[in-house]
Amino acid sequence: MKAKLLFLILPYCISCGSWNSQAEDIRSIRLVLDTQAQAWSKNDIEGFMKGYEQSDSLVFFGSGGIHRGYGATLERYKESYPTKNHTGTLTFTLHDITRIGKDAYWVMGEYHLIREVGNANGTFMIVLKRIKGEWKIVGDSSC
Repeated sequence: MKAKLLFLILPYCISCGSWNSQAEDIRSIRLVLDTQAQAWSKNDIEGFMKGYEQSDSLVFFGSGGIHRGYGATLERYKESYPTKNHTGTLTFTLHDITRIGKDAYWVMGEYHLIREVGNANGTFMIVLKRIKGEWKIVGDSSC
């Protein structure tokens, strides 16, 4: 009887464990983006970039085309946003966070910049992977 009961309950326990894990992943991903927005709003582009994988395999696609690698992406941000007047205050509106693999999610949303040189708004889709226990952006398409 106990074996039968365990057999019936086990699938529910496993599915709940998966759900909790996915919910924790989403909380952690939101924290990465919140930390990025805080760093950006302090004109700390290097701090903002801590959310990205520091690798040559990082891909950023925006209005200026494709930039490959962490260094190229960092330079693009520094050139495009040279002062606090250009970075302004960043907020995100997240519309979808979807698991696409065991350790990967995509996030779709909007960014909003309030700044002295003129506000800017747009959309983005990023791909995050869990790398050495941390969520890092490995692909970013923003416009």
